[in-house]
Amino acid sequence: MSGMQFPNKVGQPQAAGLLPEEAASKPITSHFAELRKRLIRCFIAVAALFLVIMTCWSDTLVQLLSAPVKQRGIEFVYIGLAEALTAELGVSLIAAVVFAAPVIFYNVWSFVKPALYENEKRYLLVFMGCSVLLFLLGTAFGYGVVFLSAITFFVMTGEGIATPMLSINQYIGFLFTFVLSFGIVFEIPVFNFVLCKAGVVTPDQLAAIRKYAVLAIFIVAAFLTPPDVVSQILMAVPMLALYEIGILVARAACAGKTAAGVLGK
Repeated sequence: MSGMQFPNKVGQPQAAGLLPEEAASKPITSHFAELRKRLIRCFIAVAALFLVIMTCWSDTLVQLLSAPVKQRGIEFVYIGLAEALTAELGVSLIAAVVFAAPVIFYNVWSFVKPALYENEKRYLLVFMGCSVLLFLLGTAFGYGVVFLSAITFFVMTGEGIATPMLSINQYIGFLFTFVLSFGIVFEIPVFNFVLCKAGVVTPDQLAAIRKYAVLAIFIVAAFLTPPDVVSQILMAVPMLALYEIGILVARAACAGKTAAGVLGK
Protein backbone atom coordinates (compact mmCIF):
# COMPACT_ATOMS: atom_id res chain seq x y z
CA MET A 1 0.00 0.00 0.00
CA SER A 2 1.51 3.35 -1.01
CA GLY A 3 2.54 5.81 1.69
CA MET A 4 3.25 3.27 4.44
CA GLN A 5 5.90 0.58 4.21
CA PHE A 6 6.17 -2.06 6.89
CA PRO A 7 8.60 -4.95 7.11
CA ASN A 8 7.17 -8.38 6.27
CA LYS A 9 9.21 -9.97 9.01
CA VAL A 10 12.01 -8.78 11.20
CA GLY A 11 15.16 -8.85 9.11
CA GLN A 12 13.22 -9.26 5.84
CA PRO A 13 12.37 -5.80 4.49
CA GLN A 14 9.64 -5.49 1.93
CA ALA A 15 10.74 -4.52 -1.56
CA ALA A 16 9.60 -0.96 -2.23
CA GLY A 17 7.75 -0.02 -5.41
CA LEU A 18 6.46 -3.51 -6.17
CA LEU A 19 2.76 -4.24 -6.45
CA PRO A 20 1.24 -7.59 -5.59
CA GLU A 21 1.13 -9.68 -8.76
CA GLU A 22 -2.63 -10.12 -8.64
CA ALA A 23 -3.22 -6.34 -8.69
CA ALA A 24 -0.38 -5.47 -11.06
CA SER A 25 -1.64 -7.87 -13.75
CA LYS A 26 -5.02 -6.13 -14.11
CA PRO A 27 -5.66 -3.09 -16.36
CA ILE A 28 -7.06 0.04 -14.72
CA THR A 29 -10.44 -0.44 -16.42
CA SER A 30 -10.90 -3.72 -14.56
CA HIS A 31 -10.34 -1.90 -11.25
CA PHE A 32 -13.07 0.62 -12.11
CA ALA A 33 -15.39 -2.24 -13.09
CA GLU A 34 -14.65 -3.99 -9.80
CA LEU A 35 -15.26 -0.77 -7.86
CA ARG A 36 -18.58 -0.27 -9.64
CA LYS A 37 -19.62 -3.84 -8.82
CA ARG A 38 -18.74 -3.40 -5.13
CA LEU A 39 -20.57 -0.07 -4.88
CA ILE A 40 -23.69 -1.55 -6.49
CA ARG A 41 -23.68 -4.44 -4.02
CA CYS A 42 -23.37 -2.04 -1.08
CA PHE A 43 -26.18 0.13 -2.47
CA ILE A 44 -28.47 -2.88 -2.95
CA ALA A 45 -27.81 -4.07 0.61
CA VAL A 46 -28.57 -0.65 2.10
CA ALA A 47 -31.63 -0.10 -0.11
CA ALA A 48 -33.12 -3.53 0.66
CA LEU A 49 -32.62 -3.10 4.40
CA PHE A 50 -34.01 0.44 4.23
CA LEU A 51 -37.23 -0.76 2.59
CA VAL A 52 -37.66 -3.57 5.13
CA ILE A 53 -36.94 -1.36 8.14
CA MET A 54 -39.08 1.53 6.87
CA THR A 55 -41.99 -0.83 6.23
CA CYS A 56 -41.83 -2.95 9.37
CA TRP A 57 -39.85 -1.29 12.16
CA SER A 58 -39.47 2.45 11.56
CA ASP A 59 -42.18 3.39 14.06
CA THR A 60 -40.74 1.00 16.67
CA LEU A 61 -37.27 2.49 16.24
CA VAL A 62 -38.55 6.06 16.61
CA GLN A 63 -40.46 5.06 19.76
CA LEU A 64 -37.36 3.36 21.15
CA LEU A 65 -35.12 6.37 20.49
CA SER A 66 -37.64 8.82 21.93
CA ALA A 67 -38.26 6.74 25.08
CA PRO A 68 -35.61 8.54 27.26
CA VAL A 69 -37.43 11.84 26.77
CA LYS A 70 -40.94 10.42 27.13
CA GLN A 71 -39.91 8.73 30.40
CA ARG A 72 -39.25 12.23 31.75
CA GLY A 73 -42.84 13.26 31.02
CA ILE A 74 -42.20 15.10 27.76
CA GLU A 75 -44.23 14.49 24.63
CA PHE A 76 -43.13 15.21 21.08
CA VAL A 77 -44.81 17.37 18.47
CA TYR A 78 -44.30 17.85 14.77
CA ILE A 79 -44.74 21.27 13.21
CA GLY A 80 -44.66 20.23 9.56
CA LEU A 81 -46.92 17.80 7.73
CA ALA A 82 -44.02 15.62 6.63
CA GLU A 83 -41.89 15.97 9.78
CA ALA A 84 -42.89 12.66 11.37
CA LEU A 85 -42.32 10.86 8.06
CA THR A 86 -38.94 12.57 7.68
CA ALA A 87 -37.93 11.37 11.13
CA GLU A 88 -38.87 7.78 10.28
CA LEU A 89 -37.03 7.99 6.95
CA GLY A 90 -33.88 9.27 8.66
CA VAL A 91 -33.96 6.61 11.36
CA SER A 92 -34.60 3.86 8.80
CA LEU A 93 -31.72 4.99 6.59
CA ILE A 94 -29.21 5.14 9.44
CA ALA A 95 -30.38 1.75 10.75
CA ALA A 96 -30.03 0.30 7.24
CA VAL A 97 -26.44 1.54 6.96
CA VAL A 98 -25.63 0.12 10.41
CA PHE A 99 -27.07 -3.31 9.65
CA ALA A 100 -25.49 -3.32 6.19
CA ALA A 101 -22.07 -2.51 7.68
CA PRO A 102 -20.81 -6.13 7.44
CA VAL A 103 -21.66 -6.19 3.72
CA ILE A 104 -20.02 -2.78 3.21
CA PHE A 105 -16.85 -3.78 5.08
CA TYR A 106 -16.66 -7.08 3.19
CA ASN A 107 -16.88 -5.35 -0.19
CA VAL A 108 -14.35 -2.69 0.80
CA TRP A 109 -11.99 -5.43 1.97
CA SER A 110 -12.53 -7.50 -1.19
CA PHE A 111 -11.75 -4.46 -3.34
CA VAL A 112 -8.50 -3.39 -1.64
CA LYS A 113 -7.18 -6.85 -0.70
CA PRO A 114 -5.63 -7.73 -4.09
CA ALA A 115 -3.48 -4.57 -3.95
CA LEU A 116 -2.01 -5.38 -0.53
CA TYR A 117 0.97 -7.38 0.62
CA GLU A 118 0.34 -10.03 3.26
CA ASN A 119 1.75 -7.90 6.07
CA GLU A 120 -0.34 -4.92 4.92
CA LYS A 121 -3.46 -7.09 5.02
CA ARG A 122 -2.75 -7.92 8.67
CA TYR A 123 -2.16 -4.27 9.53
CA LEU A 124 -5.33 -3.18 7.75
CA LEU A 125 -7.45 -5.84 9.48
CA VAL A 126 -6.12 -4.76 12.88
CA PHE A 127 -6.64 -1.11 11.95
CA MET A 128 -10.24 -1.69 10.83
CA GLY A 129 -11.01 -3.81 13.89
CA CYS A 130 -9.67 -1.18 16.30
CA SER A 131 -11.46 1.59 14.42
CA VAL A 132 -14.82 -0.19 14.57
CA LEU A 133 -14.36 -1.08 18.25
CA LEU A 134 -13.46 2.50 19.22
CA PHE A 135 -16.35 3.87 17.16
CA LEU A 136 -18.81 1.55 18.91
CA LEU A 137 -17.36 2.47 22.31
CA GLY A 138 -17.68 6.14 21.41
CA THR A 139 -21.31 5.86 20.35
CA ALA A 140 -22.15 3.78 23.44
CA PHE A 141 -20.45 6.31 25.71
CA GLY A 142 -22.05 9.23 23.89
CA TYR A 143 -25.55 7.78 24.22
CA GLY A 144 -25.44 5.84 27.48
CA VAL A 145 -23.47 8.33 29.57
CA VAL A 146 -23.41 11.79 28.04
CA PHE A 147 -26.64 12.02 26.06
CA LEU A 148 -28.92 10.65 28.77
CA SER A 149 -27.23 12.88 31.36
CA ALA A 150 -27.63 15.87 29.04
CA ILE A 151 -31.34 15.13 28.58
CA THR A 152 -31.83 15.02 32.36
CA PHE A 153 -29.90 18.28 32.76
CA PHE A 154 -31.90 20.09 30.08
CA VAL A 155 -35.22 18.91 31.50
CA MET A 156 -34.28 19.93 35.05
CA THR A 157 -33.01 23.32 33.85
CA GLY A 158 -36.24 24.15 32.06
CA GLU A 159 -38.53 22.76 34.75
CA GLY A 160 -40.87 25.41 36.11
CA ILE A 161 -39.83 27.95 33.48
CA ALA A 162 -41.70 26.75 30.41
CA THR A 163 -43.53 23.74 29.05
CA PRO A 164 -41.21 21.74 26.77
CA MET A 165 -42.50 21.05 23.27
CA LEU A 166 -39.87 19.10 21.37
CA SER A 167 -39.94 18.56 17.63
CA ILE A 168 -39.49 14.86 16.85
CA ASN A 169 -37.42 15.63 13.76
CA GLN A 170 -35.08 18.02 15.60
CA TYR A 171 -34.70 15.52 18.45
CA ILE A 172 -33.74 12.66 16.12
CA GLY A 173 -31.25 14.90 14.33
CA PHE A 174 -29.79 16.08 17.65
CA LEU A 175 -29.50 12.49 18.91
CA PHE A 176 -27.66 11.13 15.88
CA THR A 177 -25.37 14.16 15.55
CA PHE A 178 -24.48 13.91 19.23
CA VAL A 179 -23.87 10.15 19.27
CA LEU A 180 -22.06 9.89 15.92
CA SER A 181 -19.80 12.78 16.92
CA PHE A 182 -18.63 10.79 19.93
CA GLY A 183 -17.97 7.80 17.69
CA ILE A 184 -15.73 9.94 15.47
CA VAL A 185 -13.98 11.55 18.45
CA PHE A 186 -13.04 8.14 19.88
CA GLU A 187 -10.96 7.52 16.73
CA ILE A 188 -8.29 10.00 17.93
CA PRO A 189 -5.89 7.26 19.18
CA VAL A 190 -6.15 5.48 15.81
CA PHE A 191 -5.43 8.71 13.93
CA ASN A 192 -2.40 9.40 16.12
CA PHE A 193 -1.11 5.86 15.61
CA VAL A 194 -1.39 6.09 11.82
CA LEU A 195 0.21 9.55 11.66
CA CYS A 196 3.12 8.41 13.82
CA LYS A 197 3.55 5.11 11.96
CA ALA A 198 3.61 6.99 8.65
CA GLY A 199 6.23 9.40 9.98
CA VAL A 200 4.00 12.47 9.63
CA VAL A 201 4.31 13.43 13.31
CA THR A 202 6.17 12.24 16.40
CA PRO A 203 4.87 11.79 19.96
CA ASP A 204 7.03 14.72 21.08
CA GLN A 205 5.42 16.94 18.46
CA LEU A 206 1.95 15.88 19.61
CA ALA A 207 2.90 16.73 23.19
CA ALA A 208 4.45 20.06 22.17
CA ILE A 209 1.25 21.27 20.47
CA ARG A 210 -0.95 20.21 23.38
CA LYS A 211 -2.11 23.76 24.17
CA TYR A 212 -3.13 24.30 20.55
CA ALA A 213 -4.84 20.91 20.54
CA VAL A 214 -6.91 21.94 23.57
CA LEU A 215 -8.09 25.05 21.71
CA ALA A 216 -8.84 23.01 18.58
CA ILE A 217 -10.73 20.41 20.62
CA PHE A 218 -13.07 23.02 22.09
CA ILE A 219 -13.62 24.53 18.63
CA VAL A 220 -14.45 21.09 17.19
CA ALA A 221 -16.73 20.34 20.16
CA ALA A 222 -18.56 23.62 19.57
CA PHE A 223 -18.96 22.74 15.89
CA LEU A 224 -20.15 19.15 16.39
CA THR A 225 -22.52 19.71 19.30
CA PRO A 226 -25.67 21.82 19.69
CA PRO A 227 -25.05 25.46 20.68
CA ASP A 228 -24.96 25.04 24.46
CA VAL A 229 -21.98 25.04 26.81
CA VAL A 230 -22.93 21.80 28.58
CA SER A 231 -22.88 19.69 25.40
CA GLN A 232 -19.58 21.24 24.35
CA ILE A 233 -17.94 20.46 27.69
CA LEU A 234 -19.35 16.93 27.73
CA MET A 235 -17.68 16.30 24.38
CA ALA A 236 -14.47 18.27 24.97
CA VAL A 237 -13.48 16.46 28.18
CA PRO A 238 -13.41 12.96 26.60
CA MET A 239 -11.60 14.43 23.58
CA LEU A 240 -8.87 15.80 25.86
CA ALA A 241 -8.51 12.41 27.55
CA LEU A 242 -8.39 10.64 24.19
CA TYR A 243 -5.75 13.05 22.93
CA GLU A 244 -3.53 12.13 25.88
CA ILE A 245 -4.21 8.43 25.25
CA GLY A 246 -3.37 9.04 21.61
CA ILE A 247 0.05 10.41 22.59
CA LEU A 248 0.74 7.24 24.59
CA VAL A 249 -0.39 5.09 21.65
CA ALA A 250 1.84 7.11 19.32
CA ARG A 251 4.83 6.57 21.63
CA ALA A 252 4.16 2.83 21.58
CA ALA A 253 3.87 2.87 17.78
CA CYS A 254 7.13 4.77 17.32
CA ALA A 255 8.91 2.59 19.88
CA GLY A 256 7.81 -0.56 18.03
CA LYS A 257 8.85 0.95 14.70
CA THR A 258 12.28 1.88 16.06
CA ALA A 259 12.79 -1.57 17.60
CA ALA A 260 11.84 -3.31 14.35
CA GLY A 261 14.27 -1.10 12.44
CA VAL A 262 17.13 -1.84 14.83
CA LEU A 263 16.53 -5.59 14.73
CA GLY A 264 16.24 -5.54 10.96
CA LYS A 265 19.77 -4.09 10.50
